[in-house]
Amino acid sequence: MTYSGTVKVGGPADVHELTDLMISKVAVGPMNNNAYLLRCRATGEQLLIDAAAEAPTLLRLIGDDGIRSVVTTHRHGDHWQALAEVVAATGARTYAGRYDAEGIGVPTDEPVEDGGTIRVGEVSLTARHLTGHTPGSVALVYDDPHGAPHVFTGDCLFPGGVGNTHNDPEAFASLLHDVETKLFEPLPDETWVYPGHGHDTTLGAERPELPRWRERGW
Repeated sequence: MTYSGTVKVGGPADVHELTDLMISKVAVGPMNNNAYLLRCRATGEQLLIDAAAEAPTLLRLIGDDGIRSVVTTHRHGDHWQALAEVVAATGARTYAGRYDAEGIGVPTDEPVEDGGTIRVGEVSLTARHLTGHTPGSVALVYDDPHGAPHVFTGDCLFPGGVGNTHNDPEAFASLLHDVETKLFEPLPDETWVYPGHGHDTTLGAERPELPRWRERGW
């Protein structure tokens, strides 16, 4: 079945099957958060992005194979409410951006630097710091050797704009700059975007709107 990225709380996961990686997307919690389970096809190793809520739902998705690691995209509480329970059940190591780690209610085992690498089996993800929604949000870029890149953006990039910067012009300018220079400039239009809430998009779908985002200031 073709992956659409359309999920709802209480509904099944949608699975994006790539050559080397399987990406399962599920919606959880009262804020309709997205959580993503990445599975290396070669090794079976798994990584979870954002243990946002509903630990039982996430643990069912993870299954008996467990997970090696959990990455929290940023410090906002709706993205880590199930983190403690998931870590306790799986023994997974925790990753987060260096400048957001202190704001997450579960200790971070591995603070992530800009440009740092996180592995899931034989697959490498590159962390990019995007500052503005929070001080240390991270996006994870998978540069698929068999096709277009894939990027997990947390709350920094959505269909229709960058993440909320709470009417702070400096924070907005910082976030837009980082999104443009670290995602839009180096990555092609075909890049698939997996946000922290709601529907997926591509960089190509959003790129024409960048001038309008800059003009409106959010």
